[in-house]
Amino acid sequence: MLLKVNPENPQIRHIERVADILSQGGVIAYPTDTFYGIGCDILNKKAIQRVYQLKQRKPLQPFSFICADLKNISEYAKVTNYQYKMLNRLLPGPYTFILEGSKQVPKIMLTKRKTAGIRVPDHAIPISLVQALGNPIISTTATTPDGKHDFLDPSLLLDYYKGQIDCVLDGGPVPGKPSSVISLIGDTPEVIRAGLGDTSLFE
Repeated sequence: MLLKVNPENPQIRHIERVADILSQGGVIAYPTDTFYGIGCDILNKKAIQRVYQLKQRKPLQPFSFICADLKNISEYAKVTNYQYKMLNRLLPGPYTFILEGSKQVPKIMLTKRKTAGIRVPDHAIPISLVQALGNPIISTTATTPDGKHDFLDPSLLLDYYKGQIDCVLDGGPVPGKPSSVISLIGDTPEVIRAGLGDTSLFE
């Protein structure tokens, strides 16, 4: 199913419909401030396994996930005062922050070091979905499993993953560049990947 959604003011009926799909273990594709993402409810183990199969990814490589705001992040990560100031300064935006996960995060979503990649994209559609669902959603770039081809066109994405994705939200064009990945573990910022977000603060 391809659903056209207003990227700036998402239609509530569409968001609620997709949140219902997610709550029943569905896997969706949606636009962000970087790429189109593939995701599901992070509290649904079967749905997470579906995304691993879809991406042909090993379970030792956890996916990042999207939170709605800073308050939401503090439920799923242990946030120090320093980290809070950094997050508050840069989010929402094209960043993935590596933080220590809380007990709310399923083990499958954590690294061996109990860390998690967390995003609050500057895009109304994924934020609205998280709010409507009440849980964070997985965030992994919609690419072919070998990572060689990114899907920036929602209809091509739907064709490629036919029968494997329950719904694709068409929110129009996206930048097609990755987020900056920054580790804030131990209050020592480390730029893991420089992407769309400005990383000069951490240099």
